[in-house]
Amino acid sequence: MWKERKRLWCGLPWTFTVYSGDDQRLFVESGFFNKNQDECRLYRILDISVTRSFGQRLFGLGTIKLCTSDKTLGDFEIKNIRHVMQVKEELSQSVEIMRDKKRVTSREFLGHDEDEHEEFDGDYDN
Repeated sequence: MWKERKRLWCGLPWTFTVYSGDDQRLFVESGFFNKNQDECRLYRILDISVTRSFGQRLFGLGTIKLCTSDKTLGDFEIKNIRHVMQVKEELSQSVEIMRDKKRVTSREFLGHDEDEHEEFDGDYDN
């Protein structure tokens, strides 16, 4: 699907973090001597957002923030990558496809007490 190296603030790929993904998982590999690889199943991604600071915009970079239900990664960022909007859209589409395949639904309103809301009786005059 996609592979990108984290870049420095000026756009140079001189870091030891590589982000990649296939049709089911997203990988974050970091380290030079000691390698660490984390993965997140796409259907566990709950929300995706993009931030682009002024410096990132100058160098054509951006950061994708992911809110996930993954136990090890939790919420994390894909920092300083090129073509951030294109990557975000591809990732978003892949997440939706995997959520449909796995029949996963998010329960966004967990914790809301139903008694807090008045019942509607169908009459707008009251």
